[in-house]
Amino acid sequence: MTEPLLSVRDLVVEFPTRRGTLRAIDKVSFDIAEGEVLGMVGESGAGKSITGSAIIGLIEPPGRIAGGEIWLRGHRIDNLPREKLRRIRGKRIGMVFQDPLTSLNPLYTVADQLIETIRTHIDVGEKEARRRAIALLDRVGIPAAARRIDDYPHHFSGGMRQRVVIALALCAEPELVIADEPTTALDVSVQAQIIDVLKEICAERGASVMLITHDMGVIAETADRVAVLYAGRLAEIGPVRDVIKHAEHPYTAGLMGSIPTLTQTSKRLVQIPGSMPRLNAIPPGCAFNPRCEQAFERCRTERPEPLARGGGRQVACWLYDRAEARHD
Repeated sequence: MTEPLLSVRDLVVEFPTRRGTLRAIDKVSFDIAEGEVLGMVGESGAGKSITGSAIIGLIEPPGRIAGGEIWLRGHRIDNLPREKLRRIRGKRIGMVFQDPLTSLNPLYTVADQLIETIRTHIDVGEKEARRRAIALLDRVGIPAAARRIDDYPHHFSGGMRQRVVIALALCAEPELVIADEPTTALDVSVQAQIIDVLKEICAERGASVMLITHDMGVIAETADRVAVLYAGRLAEIGPVRDVIKHAEHPYTAGLMGSIPTLTQTSKRLVQIPGSMPRLNAIPPGCAFNPRCEQAFERCRTERPEPLARGGGRQVACWLYDRAEARHD
């Protein structure tokens, strides 16, 4: 098998507090292949954004990576000095944030920000950097890009600002793009356009994408594989069609059942009882067990590790452990 572009192994992220240490990410492992789109989905607080931030070294202190390893093309990056990691961020890994105003400096024109980023990571002159910036703005769908490039961020609408952010993330030609809820604040009519632009340009350049979202509809239309997080742990991962059509983890099945469809005949959608536990109150065993209708004794005492299910799927659930095949 070819080496994955990104490999995350047993990642642990912790946040020390006065009342103890909170574990936001608890031994999460996954790979992203070259040119692949991996969707990462889960409820708010599942740990999706923190996973993305950990990969690019943007965990806010006192938060820290407390365990595990992150490898990019066979080279470990989680233990690099800050300056070396800063050179990787932007050049080899691009980031698209949920709020474009987080990525764009309101005091500088779009031209200033794109040209500076290009020249920081690519050895080109001012004129060539500007030409590349205009071409990229045009590619992401900014009308009259040659004129609009000298505008400030506040001159653009929300959807257009997000297109500029995509251009900013891609201008150094990264190998991996981490898109963290890139369409949440946008109108529904604009969301599909933004996702299409991101996917098309990354495909053209051979870049991989880690798409973080809570929208399974976006995942279904965009991703090759999907990873489902719950309470900082990996619940299920596999090819997106298999997971959507035949979800195996009870939590994933609940997520799938809560999505309305055009052919829906029942009056009510599936509802997962309860809510995700707080980080200081994660139950022993499987974190999902208090909300799971299929939970049994082992679920309440032992934490399940991801079990291989064939076809590239893994499910962290005792229902699929052979030793428990006759539990009832």
